[in-house]
Amino acid sequence: MPSISDLRRQMLEDLGIDVWLFRDNTTRDENYWRSLQNKVQTCQSCALSKSRTQTVFGSGNAQAELLLIGEAPGAEEDRQGQPFVGKAGKLLNAMLFSIGLTRDQVYICNVLKCRPPNNRNPLPAEVESCASFLSAQIEFIKPKVILALGRFAAHSLLQTEAPVYKMRENNNVLPGAEIPVVVTYHPASLLRNPEQKAQSWQDLCKVSQLLGIKKG
Repeated sequence: MPSISDLRRQMLEDLGIDVWLFRDNTTRDENYWRSLQNKVQTCQSCALSKSRTQTVFGSGNAQAELLLIGEAPGAEEDRQGQPFVGKAGKLLNAMLFSIGLTRDQVYICNVLKCRPPNNRNPLPAEVESCASFLSAQIEFIKPKVILALGRFAAHSLLQTEAPVYKMRENNNVLPGAEIPVVVTYHPASLLRNPEQKAQSWQDLCKVSQLLGIKKG
């Protein structure tokens, strides 16, 4: 069975990133992450590369136990180069705080690394173009739990078209990795539909339980 190092090396090669070998694991990992970021920044695999201001790779702790994955950058994210800023970002911060976590303790990214024009829904070809980057991030971080924010993130991860309310009820796992995937509503959806917040709290409690976070 290939080692994690071998898998990372193969993934880098598949992405067209030069591979350097270091005796120090920390240096090697930092080089991998930096190379992946550079690959995203220069990506021109789809038409979104022509309309973006900048790419949004992700932010947080790349060794986190909890990985949050959203849909795509919005206008403010496109300007700042950071995921989940503005009102949706503030709500996400509050959601994390409710289970005793901060943004510095988790990693946050999106399925798409570029903003779709006018915040339209991602196209299948765009999701496919970014799929290898998201897979590489998941493989590198090796989270204990993934929280899928909204239906596009959940559909991409779980390879299903089920509605959010049904996916929430399931004990989902990431295909091929067996990482638990908790599905909840996107913070932007919660701002539009505050009645969903009670359900979202249930999802956060599930995340907390999977992570072994003690309440109180």
